[in-house]
Amino acid sequence: MNTLALKVPTELCTDRLLIRTPKPGDGMVVYEAICESINELKPWIKFLQKTPTKENVEILIIRYYIQFLQRLTLSYLMFSKITGEFIGFLIFHEINWEIPKFEIGYWIHSKFSKKGYMTEGVRKLVEVAFEELKANRVEIRCAANNVQSHAIPEKLSFKLEGVLEMNDLTANKKELSDTYIFAMTRPNYYLNLANSNREG
Repeated sequence: MNTLALKVPTELCTDRLLIRTPKPGDGMVVYEAICESINELKPWIKFLQKTPTKENVEILIIRYYIQFLQRLTLSYLMFSKITGEFIGFLIFHEINWEIPKFEIGYWIHSKFSKKGYMTEGVRKLVEVAFEELKANRVEIRCAANNVQSHAIPEKLSFKLEGVLEMNDLTANKKELSDTYIFAMTRPNYYLNLANSNREG
């Protein structure tokens, strides 16, 4: 399979969000969000144990841009439709195009947390995965004690398939951590969609 020829959407919309692929030059808005959110992100993200430089964030954005073109990872930045403010980051990673299977990762600017934005963004990515990328499986993995993170797959009717006990280190590498594995398969996605339409 030549994945470079696959059609992958570069811009998505929800009721409140504009979601698009990162571009060179986006580093500054992401850097500012990291600086303002570092205390909330640090416990969960290994590469944010200290605040990165503006240059390092821009390099990271360029790498995400290149990896999107190569179809290695598919990352997106979320912005408010109303204000244009940067809200958060979404990514399809650990991609297996033969199945196809995707894992979704995410983080949010702390000033926008607990407002439903991330659930809205992840819901859109799940839709894209099954409707446009023809996924058979989508996973979300998160630390078992990251309550805010695993609330999202729970709200979106993902199934908790299991707990990997003591399989990872915490972001600061000081303790062992358990990992929750949530998943949604293609049949369950359409079953949930049908149930939602009936209730609506």
